[in-house]
Amino acid sequence: MLKLDILVIAAHPDDAELGCGGTIASHVRQGKKVGIVDLTRGELGTRGTPEIRAREAEAAQKVLGLSVRENLGFSDAFFANDRAHQLALIQVIRKYQPDIILANAVEDRHPDHGRAAALVKESCFYAGLRKIETIYQDKPQQPWRPAQLYHFIQSNYINPDLIVDVSDSWEKKMEAIRCFESQFDGNNNPEEPQTFLTTPIFLQFVEARARELGHSIGVTYGEGFTIDKPIGLQSFYDIH
Repeated sequence: MLKLDILVIAAHPDDAELGCGGTIASHVRQGKKVGIVDLTRGELGTRGTPEIRAREAEAAQKVLGLSVRENLGFSDAFFANDRAHQLALIQVIRKYQPDIILANAVEDRHPDHGRAAALVKESCFYAGLRKIETIYQDKPQQPWRPAQLYHFIQSNYINPDLIVDVSDSWEKKMEAIRCFESQFDGNNNPEEPQTFLTTPIFLQFVEARARELGHSIGVTYGEGFTIDKPIGLQSFYDIH
């Protein structure tokens, strides 16, 4: 078993890179084991194919220094927050036993993001219930519930509960995003339809959001997160 410090569970390949790529790279630099589980193959995206997205995700994995990346192959746009999908996620959570899980925004322009956030939240709770039985490699899994669940902010602006300084990992985040050429590079396969994501404006927006969040805590770049429960401290001096 590979125990992770942080597990990112995201609806589509590239969600993690866009929403928390700097946070991932920063924690890998700190020596933490970080992994990504993509729920779908992004097969309904306007550009590219699932096979291309898989190769791009693998390239981004190398850039970020992930310990593991896997794809559950849920149906893009049509996965549900139901028993079957929850059991699949419970198995993953118990498999990697992460201390922290990062998940999609609680609400966003893309309906998959909010649905994935709710699915992950409920699965985190159920993964800690011993009477829910799951099997991995022919062996019963032990209950596991992460200590914290944080939701990264995506297209829609959400007032963050906390902001991570990603100034030292910003270039690594952008390098990982650029791995997804089919999605963000309009010169890649120009015969395919152009979208908002392929215009220079989109990556400018990504940077502007990070600069705004960073400015609010006195740094160059930041990534924002929301939480479902208060953060406990022993000392006010734990806050930077």
